[in-house]
Amino acid sequence: MWAKGDKASVLDEDINGVVVAVNGAQITIETEDGFIMNFNANELLKMHETSNLMDAIKRIDIDKISKEKTIPAPRSFVKQKKDKKEIGVPEFDLHIEKLVPNKRGMSNYDILTLQADTAKRHIEFAIKNRIPKIVFIHGVGEGVLKAELDFLLGRYDNVSFQDANYQKYGLGATEVYFKQSGK
Repeated sequence: MWAKGDKASVLDEDINGVVVAVNGAQITIETEDGFIMNFNANELLKMHETSNLMDAIKRIDIDKISKEKTIPAPRSFVKQKKDKKEIGVPEFDLHIEKLVPNKRGMSNYDILTLQADTAKRHIEFAIKNRIPKIVFIHGVGEGVLKAELDFLLGRYDNVSFQDANYQKYGLGATEVYFKQSGK
């Protein structure tokens, strides 16, 4: 690629010169100021004799550049198919930040009572409207709200509950199923 007599420019410095020796990837150049310097081939840029812009443009390999610039096709992911039962499952977030605009001045007891009352209202609504399944998002925390929710759900007949889908909710949610009577 490099030959004795080629004009070269150093990539990261303002140094130009003429190649005086080629030893594999080691190129020796004589700078315009008369100094002899050694560089690796990847540190140099070959300069062409002509300053004609059209000649420089013709040397550009457009196909090579367009291949480098093409955006790779996105990887295809297998989408999970939802069961018809999963469509439209109501989710209720019981975090206090979602229930009141400002919790300032509320004790822990007040917060837990509000969360339990909210859960009870949603349970009653689901039973009344024959909704087969709901999800309560309670978070992980110290487990106080989850324990209160478990106690509340245990007081209802025809209600079963379990931890919600771990992939979707992590450990901080409970699925509640309502067994419908034949009324």
